[in-house]
Amino acid sequence: MRVYLGSDHAGYLMKAALVPRLMQLGHEPVDVGPHTYREGDDYPPYVLETGLRVVADPGSLGVVIGGSGNGEAIAANKVDGIRAALAWNEETARLGREHNNANILSIGARMHSVMEATHLVEVFLKTPFSEDPRHIRRIGMLTDYEQQRMH
Repeated sequence: MRVYLGSDHAGYLMKAALVPRLMQLGHEPVDVGPHTYREGDDYPPYVLETGLRVVADPGSLGVVIGGSGNGEAIAANKVDGIRAALAWNEETARLGREHNNANILSIGARMHSVMEATHLVEVFLKTPFSEDPRHIRRIGMLTDYEQQRMH
């Protein structure tokens, strides 16, 4: 599976550590940036681009990483078609996919070790959407809102 990754300065090292692990698991990681560490890098350009790429590439997923992951989740969710879930433990990573069919996982690099974050990403990537009618209905409501707002 293609997995797009974007971060800011706080998430840069964690993002760099995730790329080889994703390759090891048979995924195709795409580093959206930043590609070099620069203190003070802002997350919106990288996170928005990650969202745009996920939407344009059906079947792909994304991971965005910042200090807390909150701003990154907010930014990613500004992209129509993105459902970004902020994960702080295994259950929230799993439920983001299972119940919300989230297509981006947001992680706080200052909240988790690389090993913990890697585990959250692995759980997120391997969890399928439940296809439960109530979840489909709720996601449909969000999609309808996005489409109505664009007209």
